[in-house]
Formats: sequence, structure tokens, C-alpha cells
Amino acid sequence: MNDKEFAAVAAHVHDARKPLNRISMQAELVKMALDGDVPVERAKEALDKIIVSTKDCSDALTQMMDALSDSQSES
Repeated sequence: MNDKEFAAVAAHVHDARKPLNRISMQAELVKMALDGDVPVERAKEALDKIIVSTKDCSDALTQMMDALSDSQSES
């Protein structure tokens, strides 16, 4: 893997980590709601954000695979 390909993969990994971090933070909020520290409505909102973030992460991984596939085709 050359430097350009590595940089592209690193950018895609970064793009996938952003929604994973959002998922983690929102899951912590749901956990706090289950402990009674946060209103249930906030937990429901957090779950909606988790669902959106999982889709974002899936999209980022799909884009990474597409880019890797394109780079393999060009080789």
C-alpha cells in the first residue's frame, strides 16, 4: 500500500470512527436514563441518534470498501 492509498484508508477510518463515537456517547446517556439519572425522553432521543449513527457508520464503511475496490481495479 502506497502513501496515497494509506492516507485514503486513514480518512475513511476517521469517517467511520465519528459515528462510532456518537454511538458510544448516546449509549452512555441511555445507560444513565436506565439508572434514573436522565429522563426517559432523553434516552429515546439517544436511541434515535444511535440508529442514525449506525447508518452513518455503515455508509462510511461502504464508501471505504468502494474506494478500496476501485483502487484494486486500477492496479
